[in-house]
Amino acid sequence: MADNQTSELARAIQDVSEKASLLVREEIALAKAELTVKISGLVKGAAVGAAAGVFILAGLIYFLHFLALLIAELLGDTVWLGYLIVAGALFLFGGIAGFMAARFLKKGTPPTPQMAIEEAHLIKATLTAPHPATPAGPAGAVQAPSPSKVEVRK
Repeated sequence: MADNQTSELARAIQDVSEKASLLVREEIALAKAELTVKISGLVKGAAVGAAAGVFILAGLIYFLHFLALLIAELLGDTVWLGYLIVAGALFLFGGIAGFMAARFLKKGTPPTPQMAIEEAHLIKATLTAPHPATPAGPAGAVQAPSPSKVEVRK
């Protein structure tokens, strides 16, 4: 009889160990998937932005040359003043674009797997809870203990 209880306990311990191992592997897979999505979004955005920049730069060169000559024509053949006005406008627009680019890049960085981190905290809270999780919802679903009852150690 004692051998039967020991083998059941051994099987239970083995099951818990296998499920914990599976859980860790799934959390790592979730973190990798999140990082892949975020990084690929940043790379795609940078590539498309670079291509757009090349085309816009080519068109902008011709337009700015035209604009500088038009301003020079309107001011009475002072070509240098037309180019100075266009350069000042370019510096202003460049500063605004640089500020916007910095804000966009801050939104995408750092690419941390936020969902995986939150899930890991929930799992840790569930495993370290003094009371077992209570079943809720459909059969087989388990609800984690409420955060007020869980003491999270750091």
